[in-house]
Amino acid sequence: MKKLLYFSLLILFSFFSIQGQKNHSPNKETPNKYSKLLSESGGKTVYKNAPYIIIFEETNTKMMDSGLNHVNKEILFKVLTKKGARDLHSFILGYDPGSAYIEFKKVQILKKNGKVINVPLTGVRDYTASARAIYWGAKEKIIPIGRLEPGDGLLIKTYMKGFTYALLMDTSKGDDSKYIPPMKGHFYDIIPFYSNYHILRKTYKLSVPINKKLQFEFYNGEARHYSRNKGDRINYLWEKKDIKPIKREKNMVSLSDVAPKLLLSTSPDWKAKSLWFYKVNEDFGSFDTNDAINKKVKEIIKDSKNDWDKISALTHWVADEIRYSGISMGEGEGFTLHKGAMTFNDRCGVCKDKAGMLITMLRVAGFESYPAMTMAGSRIDKIPADQFNHCVTLVKVKNKYHLLDPTWVPGVRELWSSAEQQQEYLMGVPEGADLNSTPLSPPEKHYLKYNIKSTLDKNGTLSGKIIISAEGQTDSGFRRGFTRYNKTEWKRIIQRNFYNYNPLMIVKNLSYTNPYDISDPFEMSFNFIIPDFADSGLENTYIKPLSSKLPFSYLLSFNRIDTKIKKRKFPFRTRCSQLISVNEKLSLPKGLKLLDKIKLKNIKGSGADFIGYIKQKGKIITIKKQLKLKKRIYQPEDWNSFKQSVLEFKTPKSGVLILKKRSK
Repeated sequence: MKKLLYFSLLILFSFFSIQGQKNHSPNKETPNKYSKLLSESGGKTVYKNAPYIIIFEETNTKMMDSGLNHVNKEILFKVLTKKGARDLHSFILGYDPGSAYIEFKKVQILKKNGKVINVPLTGVRDYTASARAIYWGAKEKIIPIGRLEPGDGLLIKTYMKGFTYALLMDTSKGDDSKYIPPMKGHFYDIIPFYSNYHILRKTYKLSVPINKKLQFEFYNGEARHYSRNKGDRINYLWEKKDIKPIKREKNMVSLSDVAPKLLLSTSPDWKAKSLWFYKVNEDFGSFDTNDAINKKVKEIIKDSKNDWDKISALTHWVADEIRYSGISMGEGEGFTLHKGAMTFNDRCGVCKDKAGMLITMLRVAGFESYPAMTMAGSRIDKIPADQFNHCVTLVKVKNKYHLLDPTWVPGVRELWSSAEQQQEYLMGVPEGADLNSTPLSPPEKHYLKYNIKSTLDKNGTLSGKIIISAEGQTDSGFRRGFTRYNKTEWKRIIQRNFYNYNPLMIVKNLSYTNPYDISDPFEMSFNFIIPDFADSGLENTYIKPLSSKLPFSYLLSFNRIDTKIKKRKFPFRTRCSQLISVNEKLSLPKGLKLLDKIKLKNIKGSGADFIGYIKQKGKIITIKKQLKLKKRIYQPEDWNSFKQSVLEFKTPKSGVLILKKRSK
């Protein structure tokens, strides 16, 4: 069925492309400024491996007193390779019809032989954008460009009015009111001055009424800038030339945190935004309750012994019972949270619906509770432009606000996910608040501990017991390894991990915490036998200690970090801070000892710490290792201690211990 649908869409799109090509109107007169720019810009020998370049990108934004924005944009591409021609054979504009209007104004192909072909705008098609989990009616406009050749130019002119969030509004007026941003009379914009492709010149022009006080900052670089008064308006310009693609590093932070960008806002400060966010939800009645909600709250907290028991019970009920699926529409999108009664009835919603449902329930239970906005995945900067993509809950206990996140804690023992540490947030509280940042979560709260006891007999068979325990975000990672699959798959998942550990391992007496019961930290234990673990017939015996290849290694925060990188230019990140502890005791048969003493290097640094040793006393080899990863987001200067600590944790690097027979 999917193949048939895809084939039908392909035929339909090909028809529009062919029709567009037939209706393209050649024009012998090429605008001199464009042809000159194309001829002087260079080709694939200058921009190696680039399918196309952007000769210029120019945005003109005009802000009205109401906050409504009119945005005209012009962009000129130059095709360098056949791949670039394929990439640009159509052009797509995404938008939200509830808050933005967008259209193509002009599309031209500038042939390398000097001809200009006007692409007919009748070929534009407007359709519902593909969606997953959030179905808010986002749309896309596509125009088929048709066949391009290396050396051709493509000119796109567009117009837009509105903003990126659909908020509480009255759309029945038939005017531009729905395109006015939520903070009436205010304006913000976030302009990336970076790209995956080479941009020869990027210009952003802004015209605002002279009575509007604009604040701005250009981050992670510089751009030419000026402002001019013209009548009752102020005109601003920012321009940057020769913008090259940024070479990314593995596990680096979001590109928007390190790449050049411009932030603008007429909002006076974050406190003003905080007060507005508080008021818009209170005025809308986002947290109004009803009898059904009141009854459910009493049922949930009836066995609670104290306030935190109540908060925990309510948080986990919302986390588990309100499914993440953004199907509810109508009033209250964007910054305005849907009413609790609607979410309670639907039993589904996105982050703001989960946050709003929890606020409603906490208030019923007698707590003071409000919403907060944050940005999962990247930094929020000081200029109060709306850099948010996530909503969470605040609860006030003993005159202090605490963060709760019912979106990120299903099956998690925490009430606030520490995968969100070192992340800025803005509270919507009646007294107003400045931008805050979530604190570091100590690695000891997210431990992963391996306790291994084993005995090697004279025939080379290894037997023993392993206990693995986890807490915090490591605990939740362990549980997800089970709960993302049907229970019938759990045995296969465990067997696969043991097989990867050692294909000959025979497991007995396996027991583990119920992955759905979060009352206690997760623990797994099992006895094992590994036949032919060592060849005792040789002069020297070579063994790999079990701690050299830990089972369930996907739980290790550093597991996907490339330690071959010598030096980092950008900050990098792991999922969470973490403490990894290994305690292995290996009992040897009589007459064997370590051939070489292995000395581990203890490390203490800003990014990570490591302590450990490998030693033999009598017939017992003891291996102790502790790796402490101190943060979620690390700076380049943290890399050395992080890398060296991880490498030392992996010692012996070959994973092999050499034993020799004791002399009689």
